[in-house]
Amino acid sequence: MSPKIVGLVNPPGDARGIVEGIQKLEGMGIPAVWLTTAGPGYDALTIFSAAAMRTERIKMGTAIIPTWPQHPIAAVQQIRVIANLAPGRFRFGIGAANRTGVKGMFGLDFRQPVTNVREFAHIVKSLLQKGEVDFDGLHYQAHASIEDPMPDVPVMAAALGSKAFQACGEVTDGAISWLCPGPYLKDVAIPALKEGAQKVGRSTPPLIAHFIACVDENIDQVRAAVRNDFGFFAQSEHYISMFVAAGHTEVQNTQAWSDALIDSVTFSGNEDAVAERIRHLFDSGADEVFASVVTAGSNREASWDRTVSLLAEVNKTL
Repeated sequence: MSPKIVGLVNPPGDARGIVEGIQKLEGMGIPAVWLTTAGPGYDALTIFSAAAMRTERIKMGTAIIPTWPQHPIAAVQQIRVIANLAPGRFRFGIGAANRTGVKGMFGLDFRQPVTNVREFAHIVKSLLQKGEVDFDGLHYQAHASIEDPMPDVPVMAAALGSKAFQACGEVTDGAISWLCPGPYLKDVAIPALKEGAQKVGRSTPPLIAHFIACVDENIDQVRAAVRNDFGFFAQSEHYISMFVAAGHTEVQNTQAWSDALIDSVTFSGNEDAVAERIRHLFDSGADEVFASVVTAGSNREASWDRTVSLLAEVNKTL
């Protein structure tokens, strides 16, 4: 089993600033960095191509790349560049995103999202890890081969509901959670992940669990920062369903972050308190974890540095 590590997602800045931020994280001892691609924002794969040339150790992963706007073979073209520049350091994470982003922004038909992710993952895995693919599905057709398979590139997928976690267990190299409370991961996600793997007779892939982090003792400031940075998720139908299944039924009516919901996914307080919450997330069954850092108070840079420094220290103790 891979060693337990604590990573970080989405260092701030423009494209140049993100690359420089990844370099800084490596220097601080953060072992893994993740990037999301959303809407017309910066493309994570392009940024990682640049970061691969300026780093030596830090693992890089997408959490996530939306499947709908891109054909899986086109994604493989980009992945091969990063994997060649940073051998053994890249993890490819995909997800269906959401109906608003897919249909509203791109005008694409958002349907059968779990099937869509299954097919995308199958094509990418086959081409990268076996060197060829010959597939005709409901969403994609793919017929291609490459001379240099890259079996060391894991293909992972985001999951919220039990069906998605089960699908990850069946076809991916790992499941990536986002804003899922620890008890939900333990009681719903991990059993579904194991069930999917057992169904097809394979080992259970790892769970990479996301959380929000802010090393700050002022809980009101922390909660305000979470509401500011993550407000959308309490209005998304898919996340509302997951939050309700996790016991936060209040979100269904308010479509807003309650204090209890924030506290369930946000690790805050002093350094000892945050470190303890991270260790408890591993105890809940996560194989790897990564944090969205929110900043509180008037000095955002100092707040960021305090939290990231704590994440680096926790990695030394795992």
